[in-house]
Amino acid sequence: MAALHDLTALEQGDLVRRGEVTPLELTEHYLARIARHDGGDATRGVAPLGAFVQVTADDARARARDVGAVGPSGAGASPLAGVPTAIKDLNLTAGTPTRFGSRVFADHVPTVSDAVTLALEAAGMVSLGKTSTPEFGSPCYTEPDDAPPAVTPWDRSRMAGGSSGGAAAAVAAGLVPVAQGSDGGGSIRIPASCCGLVGLKPSRGRISAAPMYGDPVGLGTAGSIARTVRDAAALLDVMAGHRVGDPSWAPPPSESFLAACDRDPGRLRIARFITPVIADIPVSSIDPACGRAYDEATALLDRLGHHVEDVAVPLPPEAVTVFETCWSVLTALSTTGLDTAQRSLLRPLTRWLAERGEAVSGPAFGLAVGAMRRFAAEALRTLAPYDAVLTPTLASRPLPVGALRDDSDPARDFELQKAFTPYTSAWNVTGMPAISLPLHWTDGDPSIGEPPLPIGVMLAARPGEEQVLLALAAQVETARPWHARRPPQW
Repeated sequence: MAALHDLTALEQGDLVRRGEVTPLELTEHYLARIARHDGGDATRGVAPLGAFVQVTADDARARARDVGAVGPSGAGASPLAGVPTAIKDLNLTAGTPTRFGSRVFADHVPTVSDAVTLALEAAGMVSLGKTSTPEFGSPCYTEPDDAPPAVTPWDRSRMAGGSSGGAAAAVAAGLVPVAQGSDGGGSIRIPASCCGLVGLKPSRGRISAAPMYGDPVGLGTAGSIARTVRDAAALLDVMAGHRVGDPSWAPPPSESFLAACDRDPGRLRIARFITPVIADIPVSSIDPACGRAYDEATALLDRLGHHVEDVAVPLPPEAVTVFETCWSVLTALSTTGLDTAQRSLLRPLTRWLAERGEAVSGPAFGLAVGAMRRFAAEALRTLAPYDAVLTPTLASRPLPVGALRDDSDPARDFELQKAFTPYTSAWNVTGMPAISLPLHWTDGDPSIGEPPLPIGVMLAARPGEEQVLLALAAQVETARPWHARRPPQW
């Protein structure tokens, strides 16, 4: 008989609805797994996963009892009611320390919850704690100063990616069945690729950023990290929707995102490119495993009846400088108001980016935002004839912990990150929904102790067309399923 954590999140929710398991039983099962697996085992040489920065066990048990007492009610009840999850350490959670991955905010306890946290609670989901993130969610690796690095459970010497690395490590290791992340330049899709998961970044405005609205550029959004496309869609159903006061929002879907997974996508016209977008690196420098994954995905889409054709990169090289200006200013916003002592606690990369952002004048920032929107508009016009776009997710397999981080040279650190993730931020610029799918694993190399490692492939769709994207992704998953794959120590 399958263990509870072998089941999908939707299967676990179905057990709750049928009364075959209680939310408290699910919560206890996952709390035990966190205690057993997240901290590693030094006696056996097993490194920590670095998934959680705080486990809120007592609050989770109380919440599970409350959800169990009420039970899923009404035709509109979420199919994930009673299912455990976790909240990224960037998301405000009233009464629970939220440190934004920074030592500066070690004692910060919010008095309010953000829209994502409230949506998870309203759906009857049970948060087990806060998942690890790098400082202010800036880098594409999760190596905070006051917690173990988040690693992929497929090889605990290698990074889980970032900035939603803790959430991805937790889902991939079976510590929670599904989790939210956030994505301003790839921060959901990067760790999904590193950890062999589905990572879904929805359209700009699909999920409310209330009450803080801390990203005036519009790059960032919350999204889903899951082991299956259907689980990712169900979590998007939970989080989607706008609140009064939101500066923008995506049009409401004609049906649930979960229902879209059961729809035949029809024959789609799919564009593809492999040329890096935000890094000046040649295609020849891309990991051959990522190239094979991309080619295999192309062949699979062709066999499924879709028309796939090559296109030029839809964003010009000048967009990279504009993106970097906006990214630096967003980092500077996170550090505004800190005194000298607090700034001394910041990571070198954060200080370097913040200083770059502080050097940008108000008019220059406004011009950069306008330029980025024009670049996005031109890219959207170029891609408008296509139902979806295919690229690699990353330019490399998961790298060893520390391979990108360079505290002595933050500029080099930043360039290494760009070379690792030259595809993901394009869809933050355009606001298009995008999903990373775990379609490939390397063969591994026993001679150097390297196990098989996951490689993601990314699909994007027109803004507001998550239903098309999910129908296609679900079709791909059915044709080449991955849910049965399990990392070591599962």
